[in-house]
Amino acid sequence: PPLPHPPGQQVAIKKIPNAFDVVTNAKRTLRELKILKHFKHDNIIGIKDILRPTGPYGEFRSVYVVLDLMESDLHQIIHSSQPLTLEHVRYFLYQLLRGLKYIHSANVLHRDLKPSNLLVNENCELKIGDFGMARGLGADPRQAKAFLTEYVATRWYRAPELLLSLHRYTRAIDMWSVGCIFAEMLGRRQLFPGRNYVHQLQLIMAVLGTPPAGVMAAIGAERVRAYVQSLPPRPPVPWESLFGAAEPAALALLGRMLRFDPRERVGVAEALRHPFLAKYHDPEDEPECVPAFDFAFDRQALTKEEIKAAIVAEIADFHARRDGIRR
Repeated sequence: PPLPHPPGQQVAIKKIPNAFDVVTNAKRTLRELKILKHFKHDNIIGIKDILRPTGPYGEFRSVYVVLDLMESDLHQIIHSSQPLTLEHVRYFLYQLLRGLKYIHSANVLHRDLKPSNLLVNENCELKIGDFGMARGLGADPRQAKAFLTEYVATRWYRAPELLLSLHRYTRAIDMWSVGCIFAEMLGRRQLFPGRNYVHQLQLIMAVLGTPPAGVMAAIGAERVRAYVQSLPPRPPVPWESLFGAAEPAALALLGRMLRFDPRERVGVAEALRHPFLAKYHDPEDEPECVPAFDFAFDRQALTKEEIKAAIVAEIADFHARRDGIRR
């Protein structure tokens, strides 16, 4: 069959070896395939092809996904010697928020936003990748504990409500990560590079100061609450003293993202309207995702074999849809 992309066009091929050996990894692969098939947005990595299994079903072990080719990622750019001006930061942040608006409109939380998951090409175009940790919004509150215990996303970008067991998991989780990424672009170093759980909390409080009373009262784990309350009160550090070279509008937006209380954090639509991003903001060109993504499959206890069958079905569905469009 003809290739889904013009001959000579460079693409990236992601190999997922031994994709069905461990249930959690297999489910992660299924989740990512389903989400990337559902999403179509300039600032989200796009699937160009999924290679069909060639040999017998029993020997099918590795999944190959053909993706947009992106030459670099934001982690490599931030921690390189190449210039990263405030204009670069503005453009990268705008694209990140534009993609996140689409993701959140589908009732999806990414949950693992970090610079290495933000892919960038030579034209400074940014695409959000790696949806293996994504979950649905408004999941059963009884699943809050599971939501937390399975949480292995990079600690440095993890929202305080996850560290403090506040049991309120909203879109604001991702906005905290965006704030950490924004600060990392401004300072070219990680803002909260905690060595462990306690150090992570200490670093956050060293900048944001003592958590407000409402957050203190909501801390789910008594031991954690006692520890935080035992610390001497400290005031927040002004953002100007950390990032003095940045324009005031940038720091005003950063301050709206990095708040202890998730209810006080800026939402993605409001962030896109912020004066810092006025140069790029266009309400007619910041689409939402319709319909919302359905996470029903993720709530089922599936065996490795059932997940493998579901992945094979996803690959077949991908080709059936594409071949139907091509005809």
